[in-house]
Amino acid sequence: MIELKDVYKTYMRNGISNEALRGVSLQVEKGDIFGVIGYSGAGKSTLIRMVNCLEQPTSGQVFVNGEPLDRYSVKELRQVKKKIGMIFQHFNLLETKTVFDNIAIPLVLLKRNKAEIRERVMELLQFVGLSDKEKSYPKELSGGQKQRVGIARALASNPSILLCDEATSALDPQTTQSILELLKKINEEYNITIMMITHEMGVIQKVCNKVAVMEKGKIVEQGKVLDVFGNPQHSTTQSFVQTVMQNEIPNSVLKTLTFRPNRRLFRLKFVGGSASQPILSSLIRQYDLEVNTLFANMTEIQGTTIGTMIIELHGDDSVIDKAALFLEDLGVHVEEEALV
Repeated sequence: MIELKDVYKTYMRNGISNEALRGVSLQVEKGDIFGVIGYSGAGKSTLIRMVNCLEQPTSGQVFVNGEPLDRYSVKELRQVKKKIGMIFQHFNLLETKTVFDNIAIPLVLLKRNKAEIRERVMELLQFVGLSDKEKSYPKELSGGQKQRVGIARALASNPSILLCDEATSALDPQTTQSILELLKKINEEYNITIMMITHEMGVIQKVCNKVAVMEKGKIVEQGKVLDVFGNPQHSTTQSFVQTVMQNEIPNSVLKTLTFRPNRRLFRLKFVGGSASQPILSSLIRQYDLEVNTLFANMTEIQGTTIGTMIIELHGDDSVIDKAALFLEDLGVHVEEEALV
């Protein structure tokens, strides 16, 4: 659906070059909600602007529906771009036009007749939950309502791809949740492929099925959201994941720990079915060990439960070794931690 192959983008300012993208390659398949996350300056905005040709690669290629964008004529490219909708961080609505007229803009540009425009706009107003705002102006709307108008406008021309540029970062948490639910509804009901950039891992967690993590113009990690959340490899990814999945022993607990001989710490990672099993109870019944839970946390990603637990095992070393193997046999990922 969307593919970037070894894409570089270099800007020249006052004779100084700045590499915004450095060898970026990724693939978004039809039906994906693909998230691109990174801190400010990571290159994610430049990346998404490549897909709708607001920026051109310095080298490398961008493909949409299997065709490289650099091989289209200007006229052909205009036709391709009609199938790519865009949602912006700050809504980009025309303040002097009504909600109806803002949504109708793409259809007017496509020279659709008035009856067709009205039918489509009213359909979209109902879909985004703004049927009663047809004659309102943007200044009369809340931030969430403005974004819903922006979404309806992006859907007006029946795109097959929807690009979201920090679409929720200007919204409060409750409104963000409602917009994310709307985007998921769009993906499921209209079968529209969505590519979204964000600096919020919570957005990725709630709606995306795949993610790419960017840093300094490069993709440092990518894959299915469940895999990336369950076992982040790069330090930047780990930092993002920790914003929604705390996985370290709180300082208040660390301060209470005192040195004891014959104790070892283990980090346990649960995915799916193992998260709901009485694993520690089974461990205590099976082995002569003292088990102390220092930290535990669980969250749900794409309908699958992921959990982290840090435990202290106190007992004979050989028994602890057997206990660790026992946990792994139960489907738990076991890592020994350094003593605190």
